[in-house]
Amino acid sequence: MFPDLARDDVFRLETARLWLRWPRASDAPAIDRFCSLWVVARYTARIPHPYPPGSAERFVYAAREANASGRDLTLVMTPSKGNRDVIGSISLEARGSDRLTLGFALAPEAWGKGLATEAALAMVGAGFALTAAIEILASVRTENGASRRVVEKCGFALAGTGLQGAPARGGMVECHRFCLGRETWSGENARRRRASAGLARAS
Repeated sequence: MFPDLARDDVFRLETARLWLRWPRASDAPAIDRFCSLWVVARYTARIPHPYPPGSAERFVYAAREANASGRDLTLVMTPSKGNRDVIGSISLEARGSDRLTLGFALAPEAWGKGLATEAALAMVGAGFALTAAIEILASVRTENGASRRVVEKCGFALAGTGLQGAPARGGMVECHRFCLGRETWSGENARRRRASAGLARAS
């Protein structure tokens, strides 16, 4: 689904405060550090707890393989200034030929700073720019208010609530399902550009 541009490990997205890039073997200790925390794993479908030894290395390998094939796009988040250790991961996974699913995890020390929203906006923009996806989906545990705010800030609309599979949580969990269509995203982008232009003229 993703083009050659994203299938090379030099591919990177830049935001005001972050670099989003392919994971590397050297990132495994930082990934292990936050994925091994229950506060991070608890709302995810796939991060086991306790986090088994070698899981971070397997994550890196699987992400790089999926990226190289163009099937999915999984990037890690690092600050663009100062300490460049990985503080989170974010992914777009193919759902058929015309849909993507957004997922992300962030280290606790980075919570409450708007970084997840910053990364998600960049990733959603890349998803629509690089693929022919007509919509991007996201699922959020019903009790995870922080992640719900992230996807809503990106323009996602609530599409329903129900049980979804969460292998790492031992079965089914109740989730809110969100959807963002290409046309909605294009309209939101135009609105943001107009607002930025207005601020620029006023300054």
